Amino acid sequence: MSIIAAALAATTFTCAMERVDSMDPVRAQSVYDSKAVQLVYETPLEIDYVARPYRLVPGLCELPEVSSNGLEYVFRMVPDSPFRAEDVKRSIDRLRDRDNPSPGGWTMKRVESVDVTPEGALRVKLSVRQHVFPWMMAMSYCAVRNEDCSGTGPYVLKSWWRNHEMVFTRNPGWRGWAKVAAKDAAEGLVPYDEVRYLVVDDPSTQWLMFLSGQLDFLASIARDNWSAVMDADGRLDPRLSAAGVTLSGGDPAMEIRYLAMNMEEETLGRNKKLRQALSCAFDFQTWKSFYNNSIVPAYGPVPPCVDGAVTTQGPYVFNLEKARRLLAEAGYPGGIDASTGRRLVLSLSIGRPTQDSREAGELIASFFEKIGVRLELRFLTWEAFLGAVSRGEVQMFMLAWVGDYPDAENFLQLFYSANRSPGPNHSKYSNAEFDAEYDAAMAAGDPEERRAHWRRCQEIVREDCPWIFTHITRSFSLSGPRVLGYVPGDFPYGCERHLRTRK
Repeated sequence: MSIIAAALAATTFTCAMERVDSMDPVRAQSVYDSKAVQLVYETPLEIDYVARPYRLVPGLCELPEVSSNGLEYVFRMVPDSPFRAEDVKRSIDRLRDRDNPSPGGWTMKRVESVDVTPEGALRVKLSVRQHVFPWMMAMSYCAVRNEDCSGTGPYVLKSWWRNHEMVFTRNPGWRGWAKVAAKDAAEGLVPYDEVRYLVVDDPSTQWLMFLSGQLDFLASIARDNWSAVMDADGRLDPRLSAAGVTLSGGDPAMEIRYLAMNMEEETLGRNKKLRQALSCAFDFQTWKSFYNNSIVPAYGPVPPCVDGAVTTQGPYVFNLEKARRLLAEAGYPGGIDASTGRRLVLSLSIGRPTQDSREAGELIASFFEKIGVRLELRFLTWEAFLGAVSRGEVQMFMLAWVGDYPDAENFLQLFYSANRSPGPNHSKYSNAEFDAEYDAAMAAGDPEERRAHWRRCQEIVREDCPWIFTHITRSFSLSGPRVLGYVPGDFPYGCERHLRTRK
């Protein structure tokens, strides 16, 4: 490598990234979209990068003043904000526009009105109490952009070769750099001048690129690379430590992995005992071994790290005897349809047909085979998969939900009937008792009263089994020797602005 190339590499942070579909904040429906969006655009509020437990801090706006009835929020602009309240209102109005629906429109469903006060503050009125509303103002959907679609964030999108590479260059005018410049200089550190996202589908290729220094960061450890990273005691291999590699994380992530049933599909949607039987056929211990023991069980739809989660074993965990009994009660003794004499055949749709997803699908099929149910695997591109799920053109599908904010509501809203697809309730689940408990939780002013309703919501879902809760991920990542300042967390959006390297 030439001296010039080495100098360039020293100020460029490179990592592997899944495909980004949109840089428009109101279209940023994936984790990957949000990571890119919050490099370029700023949000009204932000999630503190280092504070644990998580907390909100000012972004473009100060933390809100909240009315005594919890229905009115007033956001005043921070003194050095590059925007006015009118600009924030314009962005929120786009998100609320029913004629141009956004995948993030669910965040604004309880907003009754948005206006600007005579003093130049943003005032948001809600139709009903929504204790999590301030967290939504830190989401990518609410990011503010200029009239020409440019942003005021720490980086600017320099180039975008779709499905291959995105390059961002540092925005010297971002107000955040000046706030930390003296501290960086005193410690001999500099922010990265460029952030480079590479689409690298193959985990083995990612690993080799990381070892050779072509990638500075791996956001996760691929299942097939586990033994090359961790020693027999579950610690970072000493050879990697000697090379300056840092292992971060290991705690359960704010993320739930699941197999969902389409509740409007006749076979599964109308047969609760069949759904319960399938849940009892899912062998978590074998699944855990498949993932190198790097996962933890999911006892319900809310991850254990979230306040209000139910953390006791549910009624439909792995039990083949119970699964076979429930299957017979569902009308399929031994997996045979009692009314037709034919074997029950189900379909599981999976996005991104990688080797890992194929092997995972085959393992799930082997679980169901043990109770006589045949599972056919249907692999789709990610875009086609999301479209099919949204339109209800699937019977079962494998998906994950990454928390947008640290509250049980963010996970339980996936079962609220008013949020059915194209909203986040992709299972199209509907249960009047669940909705009543959900509404009561949202209306509750007392946190303990709210938790009681959330726990009841989880019990209802665990009994109905619209999902098979496969696992909670333990989040591990690897940083190369040139990366300083990385703090693992559940909200990595725009985190590259916090990273530093030596001069």
